[in-house]
Amino acid sequence: MTESYIMGFAQNALITVLIVGGPILLVSLVVGSLVSLFQAATQIHEATLTFVPKIIGIGFVIAILGSWMGQKMLSFTIMIFTSLAELPR
Repeated sequence: MTESYIMGFAQNALITVLIVGGPILLVSLVVGSLVSLFQAATQIHEATLTFVPKIIGIGFVIAILGSWMGQKMLSFTIMIFTSLAELPR
């Protein structure tokens, strides 16, 4: 196991995390910002008001992109197991 192998593995892992988690985080950010803007405009400062729209938005993203995210994670896992089998001892 060389240093370049470990760095390549870490880079692939971080890119996969960003690709899979990015849409969920982006929707959560947009919905949270819109709810905060609504709260500031109406002066309704209820802490639990942000949870329901975020859950609905995240559920919608998972329903739309869930199979694609699962496929990305599955291909990364297969790549890990394939590369572990090919490591020199």
